[in-house]
Amino acid sequence: MNKIIISLSVFIFFSSASLLAQLKIGYVDSDSIMDNLPDVQDTRQKLDALIRDWQNELKGMETEYKKKKDDFDKRNLIMTDQTRTDAQKDLAELEKKLSDFRDKKFGPGGELFQKQDELMKPVQNKIFNAIQEIADEENLDFVFDRSGDIMLLYAKDEYDITAKVLEKLQLK
Repeated sequence: MNKIIISLSVFIFFSSASLLAQLKIGYVDSDSIMDNLPDVQDTRQKLDALIRDWQNELKGMETEYKKKKDDFDKRNLIMTDQTRTDAQKDLAELEKKLSDFRDKKFGPGGELFQKQDELMKPVQNKIFNAIQEIADEENLDFVFDRSGDIMLLYAKDEYDITAKVLEKLQLK
């Protein structure tokens, strides 16, 4: 009985080892692809311009708030109770408006992340399709991203298909 189990284990080990020896693996450096693809640069420029506009709008709101706060601090002692209460209410509303604007534009799920997703999704799909085509052409079983969470400690350069992906993307 033990001989049968040992024989079966050895058979499974060697058959799985021979299957593993036939795997073809490739990898890409997505950071390099993103840095060299003109579509990505255009998208980054659009996002940067949008961020600058929002930051300028935010600075204007902050300047208005600071001006009103300074004015309030200077005149606080000579204000009537009603005027002071109204001014504090206005300052609180401005502060809330500032906070809401920040959250709406830059917060989690804000317009920046939505716009980034909207603009980058087509580019990411284009890159993924190029990777998939090359993997099919070269009969690769796996393609890893060298710059992602999966870390490669060693990889032969012959399996790096980053340049081919860039070439394919620039031909289209």
